[in-house]
Amino acid sequence: MARTWTRLHEHLGCPPGPLTFDMVREAAADNLEESDDLDWKEMLPQQPRDGRWNELAKDVAAMANTRGGLIIFGVQDKTTVLVGIDPQEVNRQQYAQWIRNHVQPYLPDLAIFELTEGTQTVLVVDVPASEMAPHFVYGTAGRDKEQQAAVVPYRDNDHTAWMAEHQIERAYRERFARVGLTEEELQRHIDFTTKTIAAHVTAPSAWFVAVSRPQRPLPRGAYTMNRAEARDVLEAAEKRARALLARESVPGPLLGMGPDTRLNPRPGLRRWVCSNLESPINREVITELHYDGTVVMAANLSFIRESEEPPGQDDDLLVSERLVTACCYDFVATAQEQQRKLRLDSTLQLTASIISPDKPRPLAPLISVWGDLHSPESTPSYARRSHHLQPAHTVLSPMAADDEGRGSADELCTDLMNQFGL
Repeated sequence: MARTWTRLHEHLGCPPGPLTFDMVREAAADNLEESDDLDWKEMLPQQPRDGRWNELAKDVAAMANTRGGLIIFGVQDKTTVLVGIDPQEVNRQQYAQWIRNHVQPYLPDLAIFELTEGTQTVLVVDVPASEMAPHFVYGTAGRDKEQQAAVVPYRDNDHTAWMAEHQIERAYRERFARVGLTEEELQRHIDFTTKTIAAHVTAPSAWFVAVSRPQRPLPRGAYTMNRAEARDVLEAAEKRARALLARESVPGPLLGMGPDTRLNPRPGLRRWVCSNLESPINREVITELHYDGTVVMAANLSFIRESEEPPGQDDDLLVSERLVTACCYDFVATAQEQQRKLRLDSTLQLTASIISPDKPRPLAPLISVWGDLHSPESTPSYARRSHHLQPAHTVLSPMAADDEGRGSADELCTDLMNQFGL
């Protein structure tokens, strides 16, 4: 998936969006110099000879190990003259194979594409900053074809250098720290939302709580949605959720919170917040759209109408599979719409859980025997009544198709409900 914000966008003052041939031509005409995230190349990638490193693999790994960037073939590196390349000589499959064979760990988000205006063509290799850095480049030594060697390249301004041992050690420490930080951030949002719920609820209840966070969050100040745009995200998400589910369903959190709440997001700490905890006419719901691309959603699974008796202190808290399904679809749809609005080119990490905010209580699943909306739900005799459920995790690609969104929602729901032994 090609990135939507690059060195060329910044230099030309363009808004986030797809890279175009005109942008390459203007940047070259402006004599935009090479940098750690821009590399001009006159000639197409060549097959390595005499035991030398695969140059394309080395350049790709160097950018992935730094902060990502563009390698553009068809522009002279010294003069930035746009000379173009012969599109008939482009072999993207071969280039991708070189990178797969010579770069480890694997780079899944690499984009290789051509841009043309008809008479001239350039080849672009768009390398995202990798969460799995450091990446090694493997090759054979010139004197011994059987001897494999490995190096770790990186970009140092406008040229490629090799990491020393202490730099490799630091790169590994940073990788492990990134993984831990993502998990900590997800859990921090869940803990804060749980405390918010516990401060408002007056009766025992089970809640669906979910967080979506991009692997590469937007930096502070990069882009901020206004209220109208946040409202558009929520409206589009409600429609997307119904389209993804593709069958009759109970109202999910987006519909259940009511239009007055959904259409009136309020400002929060670098986020937009829709919450009806202060006036819970319908099911209590919290939905947050964070400026960095994070989405938080929580919904009361134990909503009780005024005419009904709330559960007692020792009663099971009922968890409807239909409602959990609707929550998962609303959550994934909101994450997708936020991803599109912010033009996030990063994979999303999704986590969902079912909790009792005040203290651990027995949770009992409700399922439909016939599987349709109108048949009654009941708790099977074989079901486990868990006090704690492990969070369910999945990922969502940038600009994921509907099938992937549907699959992510189903995966979250299945992983949550399977913990009841269903």
